[in-house]
Amino acid sequence: MKKLSAEQNRTLLDILKTRFEKNSNRHKGIEWAKVQAKLEANAEKMWSLNEMEITEGEPDVVGYDKVTDEYIFYDCSAESPKGRRSICYDHEALEKRKENKPKDSAVNIATNMGVEILTEKEYRELQQLGKFDTKTSSWIVTPADIRKLGGALFADFRYNTVFVYHNGADSYYAARGFRGMLRV
Repeated sequence: MKKLSAEQNRTLLDILKTRFEKNSNRHKGIEWAKVQAKLEANAEKMWSLNEMEITEGEPDVVGYDKVTDEYIFYDCSAESPKGRRSICYDHEALEKRKENKPKDSAVNIATNMGVEILTEKEYRELQQLGKFDTKTSSWIVTPADIRKLGGALFADFRYNTVFVYHNGADSYYAARGFRGMLRV
């Protein structure tokens, strides 16, 4: 199991608590003490949140699922997380590329981090909490029928509007990464 040291846990909890208190508009009606109790009981989820943090995703609580009793974290960095840019969409796209391969793919990195890539719906929900990706873009979950044809979807925020676009899944750009979601 992937686990942080006691000191890493304390440091991450401090960072998350500070961000939680600073951005109360993202999680109205949610109490930090309850979030912290869930985090302290889930070492592997803390490890995943730390991965989100060290890749500059700035994870924060954006909701609570009453049915599953889980707090929902999204990457809330203003721009697509710096530590996860210049990557293609998935492993198949990475393998297909013969020259100038990116270092990895969004799907591989998300899987290794233990997080999920935001869906279009989740990306649009995030944009209700602020303005994100005004200079960058983020890969989003791509429907299988589009992916079978070699494409992948990404989104950004321009002109006060969320735009969803398509690209070849093997493409990659310095300003495109992905945003993660984690349920705790």
